[in-house]
Amino acid sequence: MAKKVTAARKQRVTRNWIAYLCESLVTSGVMPTWEAATYLTENLFGEKPNPRLLSATNAYEVTSQFLQRLYHPLVEAASRDTTLPDGAMLHVFTDISLTGKSAVLVVYVSGNNHPHQLLMLDAAKAWELVFTDSEDVNRWAEERYRWIKSALTAAIRVPVQDTLLAEAS
Repeated sequence: MAKKVTAARKQRVTRNWIAYLCESLVTSGVMPTWEAATYLTENLFGEKPNPRLLSATNAYEVTSQFLQRLYHPLVEAASRDTTLPDGAMLHVFTDISLTGKSAVLVVYVSGNNHPHQLLMLDAAKAWELVFTDSEDVNRWAEERYRWIKSALTAAIRVPVQDTLLAEAS
């Protein structure tokens, strides 16, 4: 029975998210390949709590960068896999807490004077985002990617339906 559960989990993960995160850091110009790989390895694996986030003299900035570097590529992937209407944008906001859970918000801005829509609110202790292996990272990232993509798909569909209903009236 355990093998079936493991096999089912492996089938759900479609990307190597570590490679995707690394590529995102490199293509955005944040850091070169070797530095991106080292950054992700040092921050995603190891001991809990992550000593690099807790011991930093500028802990707020380091934590904010870390969360942005983890979540922004997931949002980017979801937006690539969904056709965004013209003028629509996605934003990742962080509210950093150095003592508790930080909030990561993903907001959809339709660009059509519709209210902004919150796609995801994830509460995370950044210094505890440390994983045992790459499969754990992939499961964590895939789960959030799916949340974002599902919410984005629903958010895009709703204004279109509202517009059609208004035109039919």
